[in-house]
Amino acid sequence: MSVLIIVESENKLLKRNAAEVASYGVAFAEKLNISCAALAFHATNANELGQYGVAKVIHVSNVSTHFDANAYANAIHGFASQNNVTHIIMGSSADAKFIAPLLAAKLNAGYAPNVIALPDELSPITVKRTAFTNKAFVHTQLLTACTVIGVGNNAFGVIENPVTCTVKEVDAENSDSNLEQVAIEKTTGKATIADADVVVSGGRGLKGPENWHLIEELAEVLDAATACSKPVSDMGWRSHDEHVGQTGKPVSTNLYIAIGISGAIQHLAGVNSSKVKVVINNDPDAPFFKAADYGVVGDAFEVVPKLTQKLKAFKALA
Repeated sequence: MSVLIIVESENKLLKRNAAEVASYGVAFAEKLNISCAALAFHATNANELGQYGVAKVIHVSNVSTHFDANAYANAIHGFASQNNVTHIIMGSSADAKFIAPLLAAKLNAGYAPNVIALPDELSPITVKRTAFTNKAFVHTQLLTACTVIGVGNNAFGVIENPVTCTVKEVDAENSDSNLEQVAIEKTTGKATIADADVVVSGGRGLKGPENWHLIEELAEVLDAATACSKPVSDMGWRSHDEHVGQTGKPVSTNLYIAIGISGAIQHLAGVNSSKVKVVINNDPDAPFFKAADYGVVGDAFEVVPKLTQKLKAFKALA
C-alpha cells in the first residue's frame, strides 16, 4: 500500500496548488501509516515539494507538454499499477477533474472530488467534501481497494514540513498523445484566476469597458487576478477567459471582491467556495448581499477609487 500525490505544473514550474495537494497527501499517508511519493510532469522545481514533507518525487518529462487528459491518465495508471499504489491524491482544478475520472475507470477506483478534510474513517475511507455547488457537505465512503481523492482548492491549507527530497527521472509508458495542438493564447504579466489568492471581479454596474481601470487598479494593489460576470464577457467588454461562475471558471480564493455584480444564481454557484466574499453595489436588494461576508452599498465609481487609495496608503506604511 502507498499514496501517490499528483501535482500539476505550468511553464515547467509547479502550480500554486501543488503545495496544498502535497500537504494533504503527506498528512493522508501519515494517518494511514503508509509511504507516499509525488508524481510531477515537466516541473523543473519538483524538489521544492520537500518543503511540504514529500521525500520522493517521480518526475516524468516524456509526456506531451500540451494537456491531454488521456495521455496523463495513462502515465499515472502505468506507474500506479507497477508500484502497488492504493491511494491517489490530486487537486480539483479543471485539468485534474478531466484526468481523475479516466484514471479512476482505469484503476477500478472510487473517486471523490472537492474533498476538504482528511478521512473521518479509515475502514472504509470516508471523506468530507462539498456538493451542490458548495451549498452542502457530503461524507462519502470509498469502498474500492484503490481510491482517487481530489483535494478542493483552498480547502485544506498548506503545511510546511521540510524534509530532504530526492527526484527520480522516469519515462512514462503508453502516454502518447493523439491530440494536435493548433494554437494556445495565454495572458501574461498578471495573476491568473486559477492561481490567485485574491480575485477582483466586475459586472455590468461598471457601465462599459472604458471603466475597467477601476477593477485593474484595485487588483494591482492587491496582487489580485481580474475577473468578470457572464454578461460582461458576452458583451465583449472582457475576454471569456475572465468569466467566472458556474458557466465560466469556478473560483475558490481566499478573497473575492464583486463590484457591480448583482449576483445571479449561476455566478454565485461558481464563487461560493471562496472564503471571504466582499460585494460593492448600489442596489441594497442585490442578491449577492445575501451571500456576502461583507457588503458596501454605494456607487462603485465613488467607493472603489477611495478603497484603492486607502489600500495604497496602507501598503506604503507596511
